[in-house]
Amino acid sequence: MCGIAGAFSKTTIHREALQCATDVMEHRGPDSGGYYTDDTGRIFFGHRRLSIIDLSSVANQPMYSADGRYVMVYNGEVYNFNELRAKLPGQQWKTHSDTEVILELFAKYGAESFAWLNGMFSVVIHDKQEQKLYISRDQIGIKPLFYYKTDKDFVFASELKVIANYVKSENLKLSINHTAVPYFLHLGFIPEPLTIYKDVHKFPAAHTATLDISNGNLDIKPYWRPEDHFLKNPIRDEKTALERYRKTLFESVESQMVSDVPLGTFLSGGIDSSLVTAVASKLSNQKVNTFSIGFNEAKYDESKYAAAVADHLGTNHHTFKVSVNDVLELVPSLLDVYDEPFADSSAFPTMLVSRLARQHVTVTLSGDGGDELFQGYGMYTWANRLDNPLVQTFRKPLYAATQMMNNRLRRGGALFNYPSKQRIHTHIFSQEQYMFGEQELQQMLVNPSFDFGWINKLQVSNGNAAEKQALWDLKHYLKDDLLVKVDRASMKYSLESRVPLLDIRLIELALNIDYDLKVNKEYGTKYLMKKVLYDLVPRAHFERPKRGFAIPLREWLQGPLHYLIENYLSEETVAAHGVVKPEVVRSLLQQFEAGADHAYGRVWLLIVLHWWLSKNN
Repeated sequence: MCGIAGAFSKTTIHREALQCATDVMEHRGPDSGGYYTDDTGRIFFGHRRLSIIDLSSVANQPMYSADGRYVMVYNGEVYNFNELRAKLPGQQWKTHSDTEVILELFAKYGAESFAWLNGMFSVVIHDKQEQKLYISRDQIGIKPLFYYKTDKDFVFASELKVIANYVKSENLKLSINHTAVPYFLHLGFIPEPLTIYKDVHKFPAAHTATLDISNGNLDIKPYWRPEDHFLKNPIRDEKTALERYRKTLFESVESQMVSDVPLGTFLSGGIDSSLVTAVASKLSNQKVNTFSIGFNEAKYDESKYAAAVADHLGTNHHTFKVSVNDVLELVPSLLDVYDEPFADSSAFPTMLVSRLARQHVTVTLSGDGGDELFQGYGMYTWANRLDNPLVQTFRKPLYAATQMMNNRLRRGGALFNYPSKQRIHTHIFSQEQYMFGEQELQQMLVNPSFDFGWINKLQVSNGNAAEKQALWDLKHYLKDDLLVKVDRASMKYSLESRVPLLDIRLIELALNIDYDLKVNKEYGTKYLMKKVLYDLVPRAHFERPKRGFAIPLREWLQGPLHYLIENYLSEETVAAHGVVKPEVVRSLLQQFEAGADHAYGRVWLLIVLHWWLSKNN
């Protein structure tokens, strides 16, 4: 796990400025730093290393191929690297690292070898002979990669701050990308390929690119698509599906437990993290370290459930009880950690549990991905409900009726008021997450110009509405919110977080499993996952309603975090930035102060946006 950066310029790059910019993300790789400049002085690579596999300095980066033709920087872990070594018989290996395997595979087979990698990765390789850069990112987008491109320059990095620092050091201005703002207010995150800056993009997951240094042309192509595995030949036999899922899950967890440094798991006590922890405990010949956090507010505290699972599995369990003061301490760092507006407030507890874990281990396993692959969210039920022809016929009267009821029913009723079936996915997501709907955006934005059509498109014709909504989440919410949250929060403390449930073999298998093996009358959602889990941990530990990993944001915004409203949502501040109409913000705040509990998510969105604008304008 590392941080990578680099640049190409048609003129001359400034190595010192790029090296300083790379070192801004020393938290991603505190163990060593490496730098490379080509003979022309127009290409630079920078690398910060967090040593996980093969701790020797021989495995440091940038790494050169055996024939000297290729130079690579790489962030991530590839778990099938030992199997891939078999494709290179007779190779004289210098290291035991996955880095060398990736590089030598590329040297022999070219860019097609990226599709063979099972793991999380962002890779950039310089072909010194052909004078090209090759870039690739993992299938789901677990590891980040950003790039800045103009007619003269190309800069890439694992974090936005690196690009921002370098561009500003060259006296160039990064302009705010106002196109991204409606997406943020609608979704709570800025989706790929957009960023908050013009000319800076998120490199797309499951793509490979070639940058021709002679002319600066960047050619980006996909090498994998989830749609190609979506219910192509659905597995409907329960025994077959269960056997394949259990076998693949155990293989995934085992491969991701390979580490030359201490390893543990995040354990919330829910289905996903408990399953990963239970399998890891079964496979390990020693006690697994587990980490969870709780809250002083009983409504949000699930630490007792995690402790019960840990006790049953016999793990070496660590719990940290979070108070509002712990979050207050972290609040000022939010924008520095995430670099652009990011509204998922569970970033705070994720940072806290990462800080706790880093005191004991260098690698953790998390349970991300189970909800999207096995129908874990309530919004999927809503997707099927809204797809009912009867509901479609009467959705407008249903919506009108709910708006005369209490706050909870009004919020739920908003789901009936979708703009069109072509934009149903983002509507369901935004309303389930307490975000702004399209009609609200039209009313509140000073310049309401946006089109969410492209991000709603899914190139599939089969599957029910719930399965399609889950596929949308896999492509967008998981990648651009949940995985971003964990990556930045864990790497802030130089902690590598791995996601066994997103092993590419598990993803391709789950995408092709029939809906009835994911949702069951007796077991509810995540049927196959629960079947495996309940063989390892008694079912009684999980007989409770599902809760998210959330902080008491509403209560804290009305109390100790109220200063954020005062600082960033005053009429003067809102008017000065000219993005949102001050009178709309004033009305929303009045509703919130009057007890409209559903409004807190929208208030938080506006705080984060204006906080970022105030800091970066």
